[in-house]
Amino acid sequence: MKNNFLKWLKAAGIRALKTVAQTAAATIGTSVVLSEVDWKIVISSAVLAGILSMLTSAAGLPEVEE
Repeated sequence: MKNNFLKWLKAAGIRALKTVAQTAAATIGTSVVLSEVDWKIVISSAVLAGILSMLTSAAGLPEVEE
């Protein structure tokens, strides 16, 4: 059981990190000039995306066999 949880945690963590990076890149990309980037919005959006990714992963991951 512990081994399955560790596999899930690793897979969910990797997926969440990718989601965070994609969200940050997309949020930064909405600014015309780099100096206009609102970093509070970038960070909060990316963190929220990571949390939502972990919650979504709780429903199951295809990478982790049951």
